[in-house]
Amino acid sequence: MVKYLLDTHTAVWLFSDSKKLSSKVRGIFTDRETALAISIASAWEIAIKISKGGSIPGVNGVALFMDKLHENGIEVLNITFEEIKIIESLPLIHRDPFDRAIIATAMSQELTIISVDKNIRKYEVSCIWY
Repeated sequence: MVKYLLDTHTAVWLFSDSKKLSSKVRGIFTDRETALAISIASAWEIAIKISKGGSIPGVNGVALFMDKLHENGIEVLNITFEEIKIIESLPLIHRDPFDRAIIATAMSQELTIISVDKNIRKYEVSCIWY
């Protein structure tokens, strides 16, 4: 079974059935031979955006976001000390702390990130979109 790590926007677009999702990514979501995971950093990012008055399509609060992850069988991965050590050593290509946590999680657990973010591809981590 192949396991992928979702970037925050990827999960949001999945839940809102966004046209922004590539056909390759849609195929991954429907393939029964794949397992999906997401970093708890994504829930933290959603909570901060909502607390600042932001609107997130298909997500009306962090509790609903977590419910949707559970309903879709997406495993939520906690941030470990191993990831924190990796974050400390990452070059400052990407300054977003949530994306840096996602990158570190992918590195420590040898996962492929599903993301449109081109800055993630600048790290030595597997990342797909198209």
